[in-house]
Amino acid sequence: QVQLVESGGGLLQAGGSLRLSCAASGYIFSTYPVGWFRQAPGQEREFVAAISGSGGDTYYADSVKGRFTISRDNAKNTVYLQMNSLKPEDTAVYYCAKQSTPYYSDYRAPRKSLYDYWGQGTQVTVSS
Repeated sequence: QVQLVESGGGLLQAGGSLRLSCAASGYIFSTYPVGWFRQAPGQEREFVAAISGSGGDTYYADSVKGRFTISRDNAKNTVYLQMNSLKPEDTAVYYCAKQSTPYYSDYRAPRKSLYDYWGQGTQVTVSS
């Protein structure tokens, strides 16, 4: 069955860097776009970044553009989220998710309803 497992979260100070990983299994990994989302306490889950199946297209939320980089290694069935210049407002549980269809577009990328499988999440806490 389809599984996504996030890792790499932790506690760090503002200005630091962290790399999250999302290991996927149970489907043809290179076919489908993958997105990263995050959810802070008391807030709705929000889009962070997405990447097409080939890795050639990426899309970012304005709040992370220029600081975060999404990438994927299709040989390892893994998607990464490199997070630099972290801020306290980046504190959240970070989730990766598989899009339900192979069709990537910037319009589709941030829409939670278009993702059908989600990981369990990894906590990122940034202190000031």
